[in-house]
Amino acid sequence: MEAAISDGRVAVLEELSKAYGSRRVLDAVSFDVRNGEVFGLLGPNGAGKTTLLECLTGLRRPTSGSVQVLGHAPSAPELRRMMAVQPQEAALFPQLTVRETVTLWASFYGEHEDVDEVLERVGLLGEAYQRVKALSGGQARRLLLAVTVIGRPRFLVLDEPAAGLDPQAKEHLWDVIRTQREAGGTVLLTTHDMNEATELCDRVAVLVNGRVAACDTPARLVSELASTSTVTFTTSARTNLDGLRDLPGVRAVDVTHGADGTRSVHLRTSQADVTLRHVAADERLAATDLDISRGGLEAVFRSLATDDPRHVEAAKTGKEGNV
Repeated sequence: MEAAISDGRVAVLEELSKAYGSRRVLDAVSFDVRNGEVFGLLGPNGAGKTTLLECLTGLRRPTSGSVQVLGHAPSAPELRRMMAVQPQEAALFPQLTVRETVTLWASFYGEHEDVDEVLERVGLLGEAYQRVKALSGGQARRLLLAVTVIGRPRFLVLDEPAAGLDPQAKEHLWDVIRTQREAGGTVLLTTHDMNEATELCDRVAVLVNGRVAACDTPARLVSELASTSTVTFTTSARTNLDGLRDLPGVRAVDVTHGADGTRSVHLRTSQADVTLRHVAADERLAATDLDISRGGLEAVFRSLATDDPRHVEAAKTGKEGNV
């Protein structure tokens, strides 16, 4: 068990699978989280990220494979003081003030951070005497972060921590995560924000259809996988999209339906300028809002996500490709 610590790996997942009846949510997932890094878990909705976090934190038992955290099984009592988890939503005591809430959580630990310093770090020192029930959604999420880090956890797990935060609050969040890493801690976070993943994460894993499609540093993933660009345009829901896959350089087509009777079409292509000219010249498409997105982690994510056969098939048939 101690090998997971001595070799620098805080969390180790090996061939982790989770199924509900015949539905396999996780399929032989393997990766490790290394000591002192910020590790990002990316993936489209329904990819299995939440189930993976639940297996990692001991809330669900995997169907097969193994998980170890700091050399222990996720359900081990020893982890309670070494690992902290911030879910997307959690219940706090509405009648307590912000300071009372964090002070209460601090009392659970023999050693903990200074309450006011943590409140300042998450941008809530000015709301220290405000009751929890009066907080906005973004403030409540920052308070959840404060109670998560107050006990100086060695391993911090955050499930979409920036969801619903304004830009200033997001900066506070990023500062907390960087401080955690600088103090020698390790962070695993899920996010849909590619900019956040690029700015914060030392490595990322992209989960698609329950499998790890790629795992590396953001820079290396971009270098190896972002050779394609994305041409985007809007057209009527009645427009025939046959033939788009046959355009020069096009590797995948992703279609989403708008509420106003339009469709947004994303063409992943290795010849963006050529593809754009063909789309613009095709009067049948009546394309508007033409745009090109080149490179970056967003392109890598879209590339890997649309390689899922279910997603691509939905695009071919003109149905919404929501994985």
